[in-house]
Amino acid sequence: MDTTNTIDKLNQILRHEWTGVAQYSQAGFIVTGLWREVYAKMFLGNAEESFGHAKLIGEKISALGGIPTVERNEVKQTSDVLEMLHYGLEFESKAVELYNEALELAEGDRALVVFLEDILKEEQEGVDEFTLLLRDHQVTANLAGASTKAG
Repeated sequence: MDTTNTIDKLNQILRHEWTGVAQYSQAGFIVTGLWREVYAKMFLGNAEESFGHAKLIGEKISALGGIPTVERNEVKQTSDVLEMLHYGLEFESKAVELYNEALELAEGDRALVVFLEDILKEEQEGVDEFTLLLRDHQVTANLAGASTKAG
């Protein structure tokens, strides 16, 4: 395993997780209207999950002899719930991509592979959840459009 490249990739993941903490928290703070009860807790829970992943990755970077980053990527913000959900799906999909890339670099270090696979599983569950939520929203939007046209 190339430790330097692995640490660099883990820091890229850490930047992404820090972004998730901010982006999901912001969404949880600003979601309003009828969807607030449903989505505010979900977004804030996702922020906590991102923080948990950031903590694990930061500790692993330190254990490998690196310095964990304090930087984050751009936070996508909106007050539109559907856009928030799309941003969540984009975020989770990018996380899956990054963890898969890290797994390739970790080959040969079984413990690190298992560590990364455990987090990857949670990220994939996030992709699945947002996919299902967006599918429901699309059906609702299509039905609302059809009833408006019919009326």
